[in-house]
Amino acid sequence: MKKNLGVADRAIRTVAGLVLGFLILTGTIQDTLAIILGIVALLLLATSAMSFCPFYVPIKFSTIRKSGQAE
Repeated sequence: MKKNLGVADRAIRTVAGLVLGFLILTGTIQDTLAIILGIVALLLLATSAMSFCPFYVPIKFSTIRKSGQAE
């Protein structure tokens, strides 16, 4: 599994996953939507932790900066 998530991508996924989790735990989001978004939140947090997104593989996409690129 080759890493394909850059720092910004990982940060966005982590924040989104945590916000969704918070909204579910506080009861702001409920019922079926809570289950669906809970799964999405877990996927976001898992892909962020592993620095790997399986959906990027088929399209050969990566958000990791190549060395030598300007910031």
